[in-house]
Amino acid sequence: MAMTININVGPESKSESDSLERAVSLSPSILAGPGRTLPPGYIHLGVAKEIAPTLREFQIDPDPIIREVGLDPRLFDDGANVIPHVALGRLLTLSVARTKCPYFGLLVGRRATILSLGLVGRLMQQSETVGAAMQALVSNLSVQNRGAVPSLIVSGDLALFTFSVYQPEARSADQIADGSLAVAVNALRALCGVDWNPVEVLLPRITPVDLEPYRRHFRAPVRFNQESATIVFSARDLDIRIAGADPVMRALLEERIHQMKSSQGSEFSDDIRRLLRTRLTRTRCSAEDIAELLTMHRRTLSRRLKDSGMGYRAIANEVRFEIARQLLQDTEVPLGQIAAALGYSEASAFTRAFRRWSGQTPTAWRADGRLG
Repeated sequence: MAMTININVGPESKSESDSLERAVSLSPSILAGPGRTLPPGYIHLGVAKEIAPTLREFQIDPDPIIREVGLDPRLFDDGANVIPHVALGRLLTLSVARTKCPYFGLLVGRRATILSLGLVGRLMQQSETVGAAMQALVSNLSVQNRGAVPSLIVSGDLALFTFSVYQPEARSADQIADGSLAVAVNALRALCGVDWNPVEVLLPRITPVDLEPYRRHFRAPVRFNQESATIVFSARDLDIRIAGADPVMRALLEERIHQMKSSQGSEFSDDIRRLLRTRLTRTRCSAEDIAELLTMHRRTLSRRLKDSGMGYRAIANEVRFEIARQLLQDTEVPLGQIAAALGYSEASAFTRAFRRWSGQTPTAWRADGRLG
């Protein structure tokens, strides 16, 4: 029986233009310290700080590209600074275009370390075991990144760490997934030893022409055109004790992160979106199921969502549309498989729903995305 380690949930859904305008308006104040409360839909640069040096490796000045997405290049001097998640997507899209490197996100993540995860990475280092460290990552990433959602499932002899981009209209979800799994493997090697390797890695992106960069970094079989970005590894690794972990330092970090999470707050509807993003493609997700998971009555769930301005069905369809767009854009997963992953009994039902959401059939939307 699979065991799910639940997560904390959070960011508000915003249009790309609104988020970028907010980025410009907040530029003077988002030169943040590591303990600053993270606004909804934003991320601490952390891993993304490595975009600038990666561009320089291609002999490209990063500053004009950073300015082109509406950000101040000075932000990239400090990984604790904050940017909108949608700006990260645009920046990666431009970086791929300028470098002509389809695995640019992988190169960014490969440069990052466990300390790129800020306070959460430091808490991982002070955790008693690798399992406790991964639970700390899953439970607390929202203080570092409110544009994505992780989960950890233990099923039999295997552990599956999954990272899902959570931001409507986000660009370069495939690049973000590449980079996120790359740094996650670096973090696991920091905890387990440099010789640690996963069993396999799953990526929701089209198979690249050059597979060697992926094989070289992950040192494991890599499967492309998958429904999720997942690191599969031995569940026994979760029991590895972390050398040098300090329980006093761990308690201090846990208290600081708790204070940050308490102050940042979240909308209940966003909690539901974030929860659905981790569960929708692998388990039943009716309103009754979610209410039971949250130990509340179905009517209580409906009332709280009504107070947030949206119903359960609308939120679930919003998340389905988000997942469908990412899979159609970034992978070659067949329509029938996407339909089944999203809970549709037939591909035709998924096609009708997608047409309602977008005005196009999934096939036409995928073709337009390829041309773009």
